[in-house]
Amino acid sequence: MWSRRTLLAGLAGGLLAAGLGGCGFRPLYGRTGGADLSDTLAQVEIGPVGSTASDHPDLARLGQQLRNALLDGLAPRGPGGAPVYRLDVSVSEGISSLAVQKSADATRADLTLTANYRLSDLRTGAGLLSGSTSAISSFNILNSEFATLTAEKGARDRAVRQLGDDIRLRVAIFLKSHAGKS
Repeated sequence: MWSRRTLLAGLAGGLLAAGLGGCGFRPLYGRTGGADLSDTLAQVEIGPVGSTASDHPDLARLGQQLRNALLDGLAPRGPGGAPVYRLDVSVSEGISSLAVQKSADATRADLTLTANYRLSDLRTGAGLLSGSTSAISSFNILNSEFATLTAEKGARDRAVRQLGDDIRLRVAIFLKSHAGKS
């Protein structure tokens, strides 16, 4: 026997689903006309990521880390045949001190990574999508230089993953809507 509460919950869920369908809602990773978004994302070629970082040893790998994060996010199973799109990205970094003691020593800092990206169609050379995104990650400045460098590296790794996820999501949303128009 169905309880009144179960029936009302089912009815509310059905109305919500009907309302979402009526407003044009489509799940991002669902199939569109037989095409799977993950297959489309795997057709994105990622160029070398340019970096305006300084000569610090950890910063020299910043572009490579972001490119690897994008490769893992866009095509985790590897390239999907001949590339159709190209994603070019450049990244820059800034660090600002936050918490300052009376002795003028900083105890906390924000690391900001900013990426500019451009998605283009390899067949026509036309620019399809461009934009900028930022990721901020905080770290403690400690008495030990090694501990501070380790905390800074951890903050950089978190910010790179966040940038990669954000760019992947923006490209996926664009390609999902672009595939519907093609």
